[in-house]
Amino acid sequence: MDTPQTHYRVCNLCEAMCGLEIKHANGQVLSIAGDKKDPFSRGHICPKAVALKDIYQDPNRLKKPVKRTADGWQEISWQQAYAEVTTNLKAVQARHGHNAVAVYNGNPSVHNSGTMLTATGLWKVLRTQNMFSATSTDQLPHHFAAWQLYGHPLLMPVPDIDHTDFMLIIGANPIASNGSIMTAPDVANRLAAIQKRGGKVVVIDPRRTETAAKADAHHFIRPGTDVFLLLAMVQTLFAENLVELGHLQDTLAGVDELRELTSAFEPEAVATQTGISADDIRQLTRDFAQAPSAVCYGRVGVSTQAFGGACLWLINVLNALTGNLDRRGGYMLTKPAIDFMATAKVPYQRYDRFRSRVRNLPEVMGELPVSCLAEEILTPGEGQVRALITSCGNPVLSTPNGRQLDDALEKLDFMVCIDIYINETSRHAHIILPPATGLEVAHYDLTFHTLAVRNTAKYSQPLFEKADGAKFDWEIFQDLQARLSDPDFDESTAVAPQNPEQKIEMGLRYGPYKLALSDLKENPHGIDLGPLEPCLPERLLTVDKKINLVPALIIKDLDRVARALRTSTPTAEFPTLLVGRRHLRDNNSWMHNSERLVKGRNRCTLQLHPDDATRLGIETGHTVRVASRVGTIDVPAEVTDTIMRGVACMPHGYGHNRPGVRLDVAQAHAGVSMNDLTDEFFLDDLTGNAALCGVPVRVESTR
Repeated sequence: MDTPQTHYRVCNLCEAMCGLEIKHANGQVLSIAGDKKDPFSRGHICPKAVALKDIYQDPNRLKKPVKRTADGWQEISWQQAYAEVTTNLKAVQARHGHNAVAVYNGNPSVHNSGTMLTATGLWKVLRTQNMFSATSTDQLPHHFAAWQLYGHPLLMPVPDIDHTDFMLIIGANPIASNGSIMTAPDVANRLAAIQKRGGKVVVIDPRRTETAAKADAHHFIRPGTDVFLLLAMVQTLFAENLVELGHLQDTLAGVDELRELTSAFEPEAVATQTGISADDIRQLTRDFAQAPSAVCYGRVGVSTQAFGGACLWLINVLNALTGNLDRRGGYMLTKPAIDFMATAKVPYQRYDRFRSRVRNLPEVMGELPVSCLAEEILTPGEGQVRALITSCGNPVLSTPNGRQLDDALEKLDFMVCIDIYINETSRHAHIILPPATGLEVAHYDLTFHTLAVRNTAKYSQPLFEKADGAKFDWEIFQDLQARLSDPDFDESTAVAPQNPEQKIEMGLRYGPYKLALSDLKENPHGIDLGPLEPCLPERLLTVDKKINLVPALIIKDLDRVARALRTSTPTAEFPTLLVGRRHLRDNNSWMHNSERLVKGRNRCTLQLHPDDATRLGIETGHTVRVASRVGTIDVPAEVTDTIMRGVACMPHGYGHNRPGVRLDVAQAHAGVSMNDLTDEFFLDDLTGNAALCGVPVRVESTR
């Protein structure tokens, strides 16, 4: 056996960007530990990091193209795969038009710089308006609010968690998620550090989460009512003269209008709906406003509800009105080494340029809401989607009404998946193109350096050579682009795909720190570029360099908010509100084939409050039936006082029990899919984001 060697890289399985120290020899991983010399993650890793070994060694991972035949999956050559993909896609578009081909990009797209830097070239060649992604399942409200307030959907502030004195966390569980739209490795210790320096952490959530359990205070809130709480907090700021604009006083517009617009949302008016008393709302607002520095951070729980866009707007407003926007310890923009915003156009105009064919939903950021993908396939007529490309995604398990989409995929004329597994979605494909993965690829986190709580830069070189006959993702995208764009394509004279390293090099050299890729290669632990610094109004991309706190599109949506405040929910037919949850060892739907991550007790359970369980005659371990407008599932119950009365909670990403899925380990931990209950018609009207939080359901005992 060769002498063990050490390889340093970043973990790209979630947003935290934890540094890894990997011991290896003879092409085998011996151990994976945290890189103590990484200045950002400081030696921290979570259990998911060691699964990089499992993915690399997984016998179920595809390494060459496969074709679905009557006799099962057949391995084919890249030449044959490319030929069949291009022939079929061209044929569909020739017969039915460009929009007859749809695209779905999964969440892992942003975790791979090769995909990020080359996939868009292929999508442009297709010239289809039917672009869909995971963005409209969990984060579109963040982008929408950033666009409306700061001029661009990628100009999103993040909490300066390392310097704040008061952190208000709404609908987020960073100890389980490792942070999201807040790249913060070792987040548990970062939160504890707030408390050690005399500050406070407060959590608002329908569940006493892992983060809430460590916080100074936790308030239960009825799912879907966060918008009322936030409006009442803004009203309290004005009513008690707690507004302090700080250095942005001349940059913030619409303050007086905002006072008038929120005047009716007194804490007493929202207490019943939210489940939080008026006194608690006022005291929370005072504590936030009077802290030396404070930041309000909201994530999946607020963005995946019927008023997600309004919630994210109000979170930004709350930070601005208390002087905590663009302030040390507050809500701050990053200064990444590769800066997307350096070439951004003003004004940003990728909104409502076209609409979905069936439901007339507006485009946002070049995409249509994924909630309407299935209907675009199932509804006959001109413009019907007849072919689909998916890239590293599993929408059958991750988008609303997954069963409907499951049925729709069976009816496609052609489907190709760029994926390493035969999963619940890719099992419908005619061709699967698997890219090299994980430890075989180079990587620079283009997105998460932009969302990091400290300015850093790090480049990971491959640990292992890609498997014989394998291709990198950037090769696949560029190969297909070349074949689809050139009717006279000749492989013998084709230009070789361009390694995205060249684009990374250019981005670094023209970035604010004038780095070179060689600088990062010489510093495998990463380079610390310093804390977040105030940068407004200079960094704004609004036309007038102002932050308009009362943007017309969002203010118009307040009428819908006001009507909802007067509406009694839930209904007698579906009296319980369903919310999701995440576990530290889960990563959406695609990590359940790692035995080390799924072993132990079944995590796919429906959590119920003891009072609700007693009323329904349910005990822990009982199988219960959960029904919504779109479907029914059976799932084991877990009775716990960590959940609010009237609320049920289950994890997303499970449901690996469909036939034809090649995930051996997952069968023992298949669970059921929460998205067999979520409703494609339940969404945020403002942004088009799916409303996966607060889904009305009925829970019954099966005994």
